[in-house]
Amino acid sequence: MKTAIPILLLVFCQNLFSQSQSANCYTAMSETKISGSSKNVLGTPLQSCCFAPTTGFYRDGFCHTGPDDRGVHIVCAQMTEEFLAYTKAQGNDLSSPTPWFPGLKPGDRWCLCVSRWKEAVLAGYGPPIVLEATHEAATQYVSMDLLREYAVER
Repeated sequence: MKTAIPILLLVFCQNLFSQSQSANCYTAMSETKISGSSKNVLGTPLQSCCFAPTTGFYRDGFCHTGPDDRGVHIVCAQMTEEFLAYTKAQGNDLSSPTPWFPGLKPGDRWCLCVSRWKEAVLAGYGPPIVLEATHEAATQYVSMDLLREYAVER
């Protein structure tokens, strides 16, 4: 029962934030933020992926990872209609809003599991990615050439 209050507070804050900010990530962000410790696939400090909606396994706007992140949410992807339909058909509905999640729209940026991104690429539905905001660990799962092929300008 000790976790009920923090979870309710988190849900309230996410709902409040999502109602007061634009749903499109890059119009809501006035500046790019830099991580203090993590690196991106380019070897430079990891940049923020998105704050509206707030993404990342740790919901800090960055595609950080750690021992609790079993899905390895390290690829900063820009959502497309095709990818959102594909992932919904695979059982991971990212587009429908819930009380604790605003739902994603084309153009939003989100930290995806590297395995789901690779799966979508192989199926022909891979969304573009932001290299500066994709964690360096992605190169343990996919080639740098493939990441560059899907790169979009920040």
